[in-house]
Amino acid sequence: MTARVLVADDQSVVREGLVLLLGLLPGIEVVGSAGDGEAALRLVAAERPDVVLMDLRMPRMDGVEATRRIRAEFPDTQVVVLTTYADDESVFTALRAGARGFLTKSADADEIARAVEAVMNGDAQLDPGVQRRLISTVTALQAPSDPPAPAAPDRSAPPESPDAGSRPSPSGEPRRGAAPAALTPREMEVLRLIARGLSNAEIAAALYVSEATVKTHINNLFAKAGLRDRAQAVAYAYRNGLADPS
Repeated sequence: MTARVLVADDQSVVREGLVLLLGLLPGIEVVGSAGDGEAALRLVAAERPDVVLMDLRMPRMDGVEATRRIRAEFPDTQVVVLTTYADDESVFTALRAGARGFLTKSADADEIARAVEAVMNGDAQLDPGVQRRLISTVTALQAPSDPPAPAAPDRSAPPESPDAGSRPSPSGEPRRGAAPAALTPREMEVLRLIARGLSNAEIAAALYVSEATVKTHINNLFAKAGLRDRAQAVAYAYRNGLADPS
């Protein structure tokens, strides 16, 4: 089965070289090339390729937005990112946009051919180095933490009013009476990841949800615990045994 492939890269030398290389590979037909995301989107609409080899850094519309649009409007077309950039943010952003493959431009012809075949068969194909880092990151984020030991009650402190836990104290710090039990399990999970210093994008990748969902959880837990910002959230997590000091 011949794979119909479109190449999108803003560097003409790279783009033309890829077209030439792919044209020599058995089972691949190059149906077009584009120098930016907007042109790639137009060509996908016209040619309906099976696979787009997509660069990330392009003018007018970058590869991430082009990937998102292609996957939303033409779900039968798969995207393999082929880029110089292999940092974690680029990887996570591209995968969240819908890319099924991620290769660096050091990939050889055989690796590109395998990636095209894999995504056409419904599989994913990642650069080996990227795959190792991705697995390590997700494993670290999902590692269970030891349950916190129950804190001894402070008998010298005067009792607080029943609704004290929902309001910040006059000093600006959230009151200790804001019980973690008021948070849902998912909100506590998000709070733990905030305490580890993760951004919203990294939390979304770790939990396999959208950034919008993460923001909703954060807004909810901030409201329940009387928090104003992430610094207060970190302090609250540590005080309530939801973060590991190590």
